[in-house]
Amino acid sequence: MTLNIAVLISGRGSNLQSIIDNVESGYIPNACVSVVISDKRDAYGLVRAMNHGINAVFIDPAVYESKKHFENALLEVLEKFSTDVLLLAGFMRILGSNLIKAYNNRVMNIHPALLPSFKGLHAQKQALEYGVKISGCTVHFVDEGMDSGPIILQKSVPVLDSDTEDSLSERILAQEHIIFPEAVKLFAEGRLDVKGRRVHIL
Repeated sequence: MTLNIAVLISGRGSNLQSIIDNVESGYIPNACVSVVISDKRDAYGLVRAMNHGINAVFIDPAVYESKKHFENALLEVLEKFSTDVLLLAGFMRILGSNLIKAYNNRVMNIHPALLPSFKGLHAQKQALEYGVKISGCTVHFVDEGMDSGPIILQKSVPVLDSDTEDSLSERILAQEHIIFPEAVKLFAEGRLDVKGRRVHIL
């Protein structure tokens, strides 16, 4: 049975590319990226999807009168493509309760910090301003809070005295491209068991 993956993006889609590459190589077993959805018309991630023959869908939030109506349109697309797991790869919106409940423990996000530290936007800038010596990235299941769901995998990255926001972001991104596909692989193999806030790897 094939695992149907949907990916939500808002930008260039480098994490999307790492997922596509790892599905195509077979590292993520018995899986297919069935649709990529963006809330930005010009997101380069949509081009990446089309380059690999993947359905690319733009849903314009501006034409919907509320977040709920926008997410209903999103749910329709996810159902159309028989989505099994939903990946947030640089999707810049917080999902509402209806969508979270529909895909309970089946929505994953990648965040460029070691959660629960530095939630929200500009996590790398937050880390530098705080003066931490170690930062990194986190893959977690999504709940109704901001970057607050159960943690699946984390990878640490040293913060150098010479780091800028760009240089730290670049090194963290390299690790994101490793642990996001790894988390999806574990999901595809049925090896993730969520008990409360803890995710056990079987």
